[in-house]
Amino acid sequence: MLIDRPKQRSLPLRSLAPNILTVLGLCAGLTGVQLAIHDRFDMAVLAIAVASIIDTLDGRVARLLKGTSKFGAELDSLSDFVNFGVTPALILYLWTLDKLGGLGWIIVLGFAVCGALRLARFNTALDTPGKPEWSVKFFTGVPAPAGACLSLLPIALFLVGWEWLRETPFLVGVYTCGIAFLMVSRIPTFSLKRAHIGREMVLPILLIAGVSAAAVVGYPWLMYVLTGLAYLALIPFSIMSHRRHAAESVPAAASAEDITAM
Repeated sequence: MLIDRPKQRSLPLRSLAPNILTVLGLCAGLTGVQLAIHDRFDMAVLAIAVASIIDTLDGRVARLLKGTSKFGAELDSLSDFVNFGVTPALILYLWTLDKLGGLGWIIVLGFAVCGALRLARFNTALDTPGKPEWSVKFFTGVPAPAGACLSLLPIALFLVGWEWLRETPFLVGVYTCGIAFLMVSRIPTFSLKRAHIGREMVLPILLIAGVSAAAVVGYPWLMYVLTGLAYLALIPFSIMSHRRHAAESVPAAASAEDITAM
């Protein structure tokens, strides 16, 4: 007796492209640990930077190819936890935090936990209804990829010439705790996902991008440091911008309620 079996649906190959990118990013992040074990900390930092770039691309590729799926979202979230929560902390531990003994490992665990909490809050916030339209311009706290790259800023400074930083594990530990706090904080930070620019700014931005690319090739670690410091310097401005949007939305909401009551 033949039993009818449900036919397995085939999937278009393009739908796997975002997941392939996510897996490649995961491999890049884990390779950073292997490089750090062999004392190649410059390449370890580069591996995390590559993983963060891939993380910005996989979601966009999924939407472009219409290959978004719940499986892909879960895979991306798990990959982000490894790449931006666990791996940077392990690299810092192998670089200098191990000199603190048990305290260094506590800092590693704390950073990883903060990374997990940051990602969990981000995932749950996606389903929060009733958010104002302007809120898409901001993240709550420092995003995990940015936090991972910022946490490795002491190694970049070391590569620039600040070799004494490796001999100050306590200072590096305090800085790492500060970045972990920024990830789980409620501090608003700018999101470039839906940023808009005027047409008159297109050429200047393209020029800046070209000069920056040339500078990255010639002075990669100096540009890494300057980019990280510029990101930190923007946080106060993001707070002020968020407060301004919130203040402007309150009168608008109040006037809408007045019209409804009339």
